[in-house]
Amino acid sequence: MGVDVFFVISGFLITSHLIRKPPLTGREMAQFYGRRIRRLLPASFAVLAATAVATRLVSAPTQWESIAKEIIASALYVQNWVLAGSSVDYLAEGNDPTPTQHFWSLAVEEQFYLVWPLVIMAAFWIAAKRRLRAGVLVRYAIAAVVVVSLVVSVLATAAEPGAAYFITPTRMWELAIGGLVGSVAPLTASRLNPSANAVLAWVGILAIVVAGVTYTEATPFPGSAALIPVLGTALVILAGSNSSLSPTGIFRWTPVQWLGGISYSVYLWHWPLIVLLPYVSGGDLGWLDKAVILVATVVLAALSKTFIEDKFRFTKSAQGLLPTFRFAAAGMILMTVLGAAQLAEVNYRSQQAEQRLSAIETSGDPCLGAAAIAKGFDVCEPDPTAELVPEPELAKDDRSDAYADGCWSNAPFTERPICTYGSGEKKVALVGNSHAGHWLPALQKLAERNDWTISTFLVSRCNPTDVPLEFDTQEKTDNCLAYGDWVLEQTKGDKFDLVITSERQSVPVQGETWETTEAPAVAGYRSYLSAWTDSGTTLLVIKDPPYPGNEISSIPDCLAENENRSANCTGSPEEWHWPDPLHTAAEILESHRLSTVTMDRYFCADDECHPAIGGIVTYFDGSHITATYAKTLAPYLEKPILEAMKPDVQS
Repeated sequence: MGVDVFFVISGFLITSHLIRKPPLTGREMAQFYGRRIRRLLPASFAVLAATAVATRLVSAPTQWESIAKEIIASALYVQNWVLAGSSVDYLAEGNDPTPTQHFWSLAVEEQFYLVWPLVIMAAFWIAAKRRLRAGVLVRYAIAAVVVVSLVVSVLATAAEPGAAYFITPTRMWELAIGGLVGSVAPLTASRLNPSANAVLAWVGILAIVVAGVTYTEATPFPGSAALIPVLGTALVILAGSNSSLSPTGIFRWTPVQWLGGISYSVYLWHWPLIVLLPYVSGGDLGWLDKAVILVATVVLAALSKTFIEDKFRFTKSAQGLLPTFRFAAAGMILMTVLGAAQLAEVNYRSQQAEQRLSAIETSGDPCLGAAAIAKGFDVCEPDPTAELVPEPELAKDDRSDAYADGCWSNAPFTERPICTYGSGEKKVALVGNSHAGHWLPALQKLAERNDWTISTFLVSRCNPTDVPLEFDTQEKTDNCLAYGDWVLEQTKGDKFDLVITSERQSVPVQGETWETTEAPAVAGYRSYLSAWTDSGTTLLVIKDPPYPGNEISSIPDCLAENENRSANCTGSPEEWHWPDPLHTAAEILESHRLSTVTMDRYFCADDECHPAIGGIVTYFDGSHITATYAKTLAPYLEKPILEAMKPDVQS
């Protein structure tokens, strides 16, 4: 709730200032923006520069690219839009937090500052032209922004909560609510009893606390849910009581005032320390780590306030418009150059890694990839110090061609892409979500060898099944069911010589929890598979192999952070287990047209599952197989697939 409180206070302060001294000329507008630049940009540039250097020195190479891009986005104050884009990317869910992601709220604020003076200036200009009361017209203009933005927020949150959390149109009303409070006299100026005002202020604080305690990650936000903390904050400001019973007395304590004075720098410094310290301490944040972060944040913030914020705000040489705007341009250019330099290094390392990968793939190594575990580690002895391929930073993008070729139906699952690979006589369909798609590289190799044509019917997160799944909007739930119906129509009967399907149950069945979802999920797949086989479709279900998503969010990140210590990234089959109701349903059904195959033995051996096998990284995140490792699985998939194609195959 801190961000929402922050927005209301920010809107209140800036609007109060604009109403007292509205910018009515171009120069006055430039002076307003100049004050904002001197107040906000020097400290933010300092933190971004320090973060860029610290990232290169202490973080894993797998993080360099994403952090560099976000440093540029933060310097240009568009970080919220970058995060909005990644929030709807299923494959970005396992990404580690970056040390600059908190700049999204500052980006929203800066975008608000670009627009808001124009709104206030327009209201005053129209009032002067029409001989209207400027204060009244300003309140009407602000109220209009509140209504429009709140409606957008509610609708966007219902349609795509992830993106709605970050984008400016869904947050503008929160700042405007603060502006509305700033446009009216506080209740202390009215005839209300000061004690009554104090009660209202405490009610506002209670609203903030209740929202903070009761809201969970399942609460659609911002939307209408944000009304409680936003209106609570507005009520605290509006009440403004001087009564001894009022919380204002607490706010005026010297330590609270001092902390408020350095709060901007506290906000800037705290998150980079939280994200980057574990790279130094070597693990999760313990009590000592948190104490260090707390002390370091306050110390750095106090220094920033004294030697950066105040120097730029109050030094006379920095007050001119030309030096101010020149500084802003130079700072943004410098941060962009820093980020671009890091991206250039990442690109160079990737090119080198691609060359090594190409050489190894054509080397004919008999222990490469899955062959090592198939022959046994006593024959193909692992070397924990050997250089891995792809290198961890390259492994994060080592995905099947389905991604580059745009073969996915992404949320809200209204698209129906079909991609084709090969031009052989035998026709094979690959159906399912991303855990079907990661088998494509192996199937492509087999298609070349066996004269197949592969058609993909791939959808992200959604499962083609007969039961509704619990997405964050009903639209996605309904569209996912409709996608499954469409796939069934496209693939049933004798349209394909074989339909290969595999799934990850990435969301529970609607109305169920993860603890209760397996049984109804199995029932939904039994019905769906029966409809397939009853229509004469020949099916092969590939069991989803074990993966570390419950324990390790990203195998490449783990390997990069534990160079020459890959054992730190292993796990047992039990730890890497995830229910596979599709495979369970296929095992239950009895049909000569349905067969199954399990590839677990090529990921786990001797009760241990491996992040790299035969020198190849096995996963490009916490659950998806790298394209390079999938290719080495092709020889072990070939026989089950050929047997499944036979008309007399038994389940």
